[in-house]
Amino acid sequence: MTATEVVKESLIGASRAPLLSTQARRTFERFASIEIDGQKYMSENDFVNAIAPPGEDYHKIRRGHYSILFAVADRKKTGKLSLQDWATFENLLTKPDAEYEIVFRLFDTQGTGSVKFEDFTRLHDENRANGLPFDWNCQWANLYLGGAGKRHDLTYEQFTQMVRGLQGEKIRQAFKHYDKNRTGYIEAEEFQKIVEETAKHKLSDHLLNNLFTLCNISAGTKISYANVRAFQNVIRELDMVEAIVRSATAKTPDGKITKIDFLNEATKLTRFSLFTPMEADIIFHFAGLDNTSGRLGLLDFARVLDPSWVEPTINPSGAISGLPLPGEGEGAFFTQVGQSLYNFALGSVAGAFGATIVYPIDLVKTRMQNQRSKVVGELMYKNSIDCAKKVVKNEGFRGLYSGLGPQLIGVAPEKAIKLTVNDLVRSKAPKDKMGEISLPWELIAGGTAGGCQVIFTNPLEIVKIRLQVQGEVARNVEGVQRRSALWIVRNLGLVGLYKGASACLMRDVPFSAIYFPTYSHLKKDFFGESADRKLGILQLLAAGAAAGMPAAYFTTPFDVIKTRLQVEARKGQTMYRGLIHCAQTVWKEEGFKAFFKGGPARIMRSSPQFGCTLAAYELLQSLIPMPGGGKKETGVTEAVRQRAGLKFGEQDKPLGYLRSRNALKIILDLNENFAKPTYLKKESGWGGLSSLKQA
Repeated sequence: MTATEVVKESLIGASRAPLLSTQARRTFERFASIEIDGQKYMSENDFVNAIAPPGEDYHKIRRGHYSILFAVADRKKTGKLSLQDWATFENLLTKPDAEYEIVFRLFDTQGTGSVKFEDFTRLHDENRANGLPFDWNCQWANLYLGGAGKRHDLTYEQFTQMVRGLQGEKIRQAFKHYDKNRTGYIEAEEFQKIVEETAKHKLSDHLLNNLFTLCNISAGTKISYANVRAFQNVIRELDMVEAIVRSATAKTPDGKITKIDFLNEATKLTRFSLFTPMEADIIFHFAGLDNTSGRLGLLDFARVLDPSWVEPTINPSGAISGLPLPGEGEGAFFTQVGQSLYNFALGSVAGAFGATIVYPIDLVKTRMQNQRSKVVGELMYKNSIDCAKKVVKNEGFRGLYSGLGPQLIGVAPEKAIKLTVNDLVRSKAPKDKMGEISLPWELIAGGTAGGCQVIFTNPLEIVKIRLQVQGEVARNVEGVQRRSALWIVRNLGLVGLYKGASACLMRDVPFSAIYFPTYSHLKKDFFGESADRKLGILQLLAAGAAAGMPAAYFTTPFDVIKTRLQVEARKGQTMYRGLIHCAQTVWKEEGFKAFFKGGPARIMRSSPQFGCTLAAYELLQSLIPMPGGGKKETGVTEAVRQRAGLKFGEQDKPLGYLRSRNALKIILDLNENFAKPTYLKKESGWGGLSSLKQA
């Protein structure tokens, strides 16, 4: 700069174009589609694509609504934006009060730093369409703008304060408009029109669809002015309501609260923002429309607190139409592989834990099933308790754990593949409106998981069983040596390891088909697990153990046949040629009761084993989140995600995106018709604001 320029700037000041950030320049270059004389410009559509990226959830504020902000960015009213125009608007969004300044500039048509009464009322009324009338000569307006003949321009600070209070005055005038007889009451349908005209963009679909039910909080059928004011106060304090609900539900064992709990917590958390009894009634009325117990959880309140809440629709993921489904998009394949490996690892640890806990019972079960009662001198054990006593007496306590090594090696992939396949099939199964799969699909998921596990189960079972029975063989038959697991594997070979696989399939498929649906329904229907109630470890254990009882007992016949086929026949014992021959021989020689040998021991083993396994699996999932999966959400956020696939909080969004959207919310507070898509015209932008471009 020259000396003259420096002196001039110091005396009268100067304005400079804002410094262009690298990100702002990149965004402009990416979206600008108009080129004139070598210079690039943004059209209105380019601006919308840049400020409101496709794929975001805009819900009540649609992407098309962002065209109204183009009038603010287009400072020269040329219908296109230069790089400097875009940089100016980007810089505006960095201000802490950007929301209000955007709205102010929208009405400051002359760019003088003040809003004229005539401009504000004209633009407001032009976009009112057939909405509720508003009297600009009312006492409230005169206090802000001056009386007739004494109107004054509004500074930025005056304008923002007036805008903040305008909605309340509009509601008062709207109530007066409908209450023509001055009774202090209006019809429920008229109340609904007032809310839809003034606050539709702030409220969830659940709330909007049930506005007319507000008349039910009192004895009459009409809605009083006190009801309307209380409702307005509630929607203005939704953030505070959320904080109180979160705090109160965290202190109750079942995550549910009553109206008294809510008011008590409000007293503890707030100093002056107290809620009246009527306001508390309104909150619990709308949150409890589907739950009349009086005790509400986070999921109930989410329908009221989250303006993006939508009722679940028939959708494979429960996600909102137009948003990417979980598991789709870039990186989805690796995400699914990572999820499967994560589930497999946790299932392995949980399976090994469950197997170790109940292994002595499994050994007793195997020896009872292998006992052939029709062979002379073969009846060694009277019952399961007698068997356990004799094992400890003859082989020591360690005898109860004979064959545990192969069991731990094999049970990890066995249980892991069962849990992983069941989760996978359930996730791919079609779901109803509530995100639940049907019983046939539950059976298919469980049966498929049981069938897949046989790949690991059969070799594991045959080695384990031969190790479990060789203790009693060594005691009764002289000269028989104890063999290692490795020797048994080498001796059997690959084909021998799958001896009895057909019986193993007939046992494991129905077992899992019975077990997993029973476990799921016990958790949900008996213990009351839901999106807003997490079960404790004891409840998970009880559900798993109870589900294992019918599954284990009804599949015992196939387990007996499998055991007989896999145990090496001793001298004098019948050699079974296959599954059918084994079943026929057992029926003929030992009778029907033989098919349920070891049934009680099997229940005592399978029931607690699977209870411990699944409880450990779910506990590990909560203690060790999947790497890269992010922090597990809680409270309202988790409830809304599970039921509707939406986010409640938006702390991860850029400030510019949030501020531009908040500016539109303020504009919609002024009048819901401002940003209706019907006003959007390709040839001239927002028809209702065409004068801005002509100014």
